Amino acid sequence: MNIVPTPVTAAAAGVFSAIAWPIMYARFHDPASTFDIGLVVGTALLVALPAHAFVVGFKRTRPADPRVLDTALLKRAGAWLGAALLAVGATALLRG
Repeated sequence: MNIVPTPVTAAAAGVFSAIAWPIMYARFHDPASTFDIGLVVGTALLVALPAHAFVVGFKRTRPADPRVLDTALLKRAGAWLGAALLAVGATALLRG
């Protein structure tokens, strides 16, 4: 897979995760249970995998220097979180 993470793809992944996770949580969460495998698998597939693919990426373009801050990754992570927060806020406003 050759996915190149950008702030736009990171924002799209954030919106997707913010909309999909509450739906999945309502479906798989059992208040009487202390551990729900469906919730764990769903979180991995609907939040962690899109975040990794579209924010971090699967391929390193250059070797990481431990003394240099990866500002591009920070921008993508910020876009992911910001878009997710905007999506949560928008759905809260639409629900009333």
